[in-house]
Amino acid sequence: MSELPITNECPYCTKTLNVVACRCDHCQVEVRGDFPPAPLGNLPTAHQRFIEMFVLASGNLKEIATHAGVSYPTVRSRLDKVIAALRDEIAAQHEGNKEDVQGEVAGKKKKTGGKADSAPAISQRVADIIKQI
Repeated sequence: MSELPITNECPYCTKTLNVVACRCDHCQVEVRGDFPPAPLGNLPTAHQRFIEMFVLASGNLKEIATHAGVSYPTVRSRLDKVIAALRDEIAAQHEGNKEDVQGEVAGKKKKTGGKADSAPAISQRVADIIKQI
């Protein structure tokens, strides 16, 4: 078995892999289905690694820059890209939820001139995460 963690990218075509089975190594129970990915798990592997570094450095961008041997603006730019990707992922999952799409997104499109605003979805996701901590 490889020591490298599996990524969310297909090694053949680089498209996103889907989780279809989970197994308990203790009792060998296996559950099969189509499991929705967590927003962080659906980000590109490079973004996931950056988030790991960010957390381990306690959010200190200067420390990350020093450790990675790059400039502070480079690290800040990468963080902005990760934030944008995570916002897009949360908004996409929110829009994909059939219960919310019909009424809520249509109403937002009217208010924003045809473009759905992802801020409420992100705010709700942040509130949900804080409740779990």
